[in-house]
Amino acid sequence: YCVEFRTESLSPHCALETRPYARWMQYLREGHTVCVACQPPAMGTATQRCSGDGHNAHGDKILHWEAIGNSQCQGTWKKIRQLEHCSCPLVHSFIFT
Repeated sequence: YCVEFRTESLSPHCALETRPYARWMQYLREGHTVCVACQPPAMGTATQRCSGDGHNAHGDKILHWEAIGNSQCQGTWKKIRQLEHCSCPLVHSFIFT
């Protein structure tokens, strides 16, 4: 499944990332909608859910995120909705780890 979030805030360290495999961090923006896929490697075996997916979060609950590979690139987002059938666009799409 996938979860759509609206990015509320992010640290300035995301824009400073220049390593080739991590340049995607430069394109994060406040107010953008991002789509995050929950795939089997990140799913808990008992719950079949990804940690941090905001399962019980609705409305204005602020959730925290952190980029893998650059712990200084972090921020907050709000859950918009969960999609049982993923249709994430090619840009602004991520995977839970």
